[in-house]
Amino acid sequence: MLQPERVRDDDTLFFFLVMSSFVEAASDLYTRNLSAYYAGDREVEEWLRHHWEHEEMQHGRALRAYVRAVWPEFDWERANAGFFEEYSALCTLDEFEPTRGLEMAARCVVETGTSSLYRAIHNYTDEPLLRELTLHIKSDEVRHFSHFYRYFRRYSAVEAVSRWRVVRAILKRIAEAKREDSLVAYRHVFRVRFPEIPFEERFFHDYSRKLKDIMQRHFPFEMSVKMLLTPVNLPRPLRGPLSRLLVHGARGLIFS
Repeated sequence: MLQPERVRDDDTLFFFLVMSSFVEAASDLYTRNLSAYYAGDREVEEWLRHHWEHEEMQHGRALRAYVRAVWPEFDWERANAGFFEEYSALCTLDEFEPTRGLEMAARCVVETGTSSLYRAIHNYTDEPLLRELTLHIKSDEVRHFSHFYRYFRRYSAVEAVSRWRVVRAILKRIAEAKREDSLVAYRHVFRVRFPEIPFEERFFHDYSRKLKDIMQRHFPFEMSVKMLLTPVNLPRPLRGPLSRLLVHGARGLIFS
């Protein structure tokens, strides 16, 4: 049962949920580009179109419904329209890795990030409906990770890419997570949320610092590191020690 009083005054959570709903609702852009990149692979194309896109769009609708229920005065449609117009120009095939296998490894990074973020919000909030919603989305994203990882293994067996190239693709996609996408989303939310205040980038940086504080306390570092290392396929003796080292380092670096 929704208890809006538990979250309504949390502006950081408001921005995170609206921004996430925008990205999830734009999943048809990703599907279009991924389908073009994997044209000819019927299994991948069908899974993307009939399962992945459907579930991602469903996440967007669920988050939009939640935002409307808690913040009914916010004009989600107007803010999303502005975001989509600008964001669609950023989603191109030029962003993809040079081989299909490496792009699947990069997609594993994206699913790791989203599942970990939703798990962190689940850990952070005490609003019952939001906890249920974020746990459900997190579970979907983990399942999506499993599919992308399976396709990665199939392609990597043929492409025979080196472990170093896989690591490089993973690190590149992690770095790209801090690109302008979030700023674009935040700006459009801010302008609709506070139409009387001229937007300045310092507002986005303030939001980012507050979100970082939440993530450092609630982010599932162990789960995230384990998922990120899966495509690297490290020798078994190295997995445990390296995982512990990366978990320790990630607490200070991931949200720096």
